[in-house]
Amino acid sequence: MGSEAVEVSLSKKAQPGKARGVALAAYARVPGFYTLFRTELVLAARRRSDIVNPLLFFVTVLAMMPLGIGPEPEMLSRMAPGLIWVMALLATLLSQESLFRGDYEDGSLEQLALQPQPLYFPVLAKVLVHWLVTGVPLALLSPLLGMMLNLGAEGYWPLFVSLVLGTASLSLIGAVGAALTVALRRPGLLLALIIMPLYVPVLIFGTGTVQAALDGYSFGPQLAVLGAILAVAAALAPLASAGAIRISLEN
Repeated sequence: MGSEAVEVSLSKKAQPGKARGVALAAYARVPGFYTLFRTELVLAARRRSDIVNPLLFFVTVLAMMPLGIGPEPEMLSRMAPGLIWVMALLATLLSQESLFRGDYEDGSLEQLALQPQPLYFPVLAKVLVHWLVTGVPLALLSPLLGMMLNLGAEGYWPLFVSLVLGTASLSLIGAVGAALTVALRRPGLLLALIIMPLYVPVLIFGTGTVQAALDGYSFGPQLAVLGAILAVAAALAPLASAGAIRISLEN
């Protein structure tokens, strides 16, 4: 099956299980990373609830914050960087549980583990698509929500850039926890306990980036640290996730 046939097959109104079967055929016969990525992107577009739910959570909770902490502009401005970053982290965590769940339930994940191609690349393709449909929309919405929370104009660009880098790291780190808990019936609490401590450095430097800009300092060092975290996570997290998937499948 060529990449054109894979694309035509995925464009039809197929059930999720059949669509994942087509994805598995793509992995086995067309090992190029671009094909893996395109297949996962099409499958993610079919699961609209996985895209919409984190965004609704992000927007709804932040919209309610002024009602809970008060409408004072100075207080909202001071708390805006931390509030936006914490809600972005929780929204990303909300969507992590389903990263490998569907493939595990229909047996596609086990078949992927048996393929001659390294499991690293399917995992990386899934994480990249997860970031594109979850992290990037959160970053795009953040300046608008910052305006609602009276965030200073000088913080919009640092907020956007830090969320682009930070949510990519969150998706990569969260994939490890999702792989470790994929075989559990209700992994939500355990997943949070595993990956929340690993999220803390991203949260600290992401919030620090915006706060430095608001205080009139250079935010380059904080962005550099976020970039370094992303580089390390991109190199190691898919390997760790692939190993965790194999452990989960063996147990």
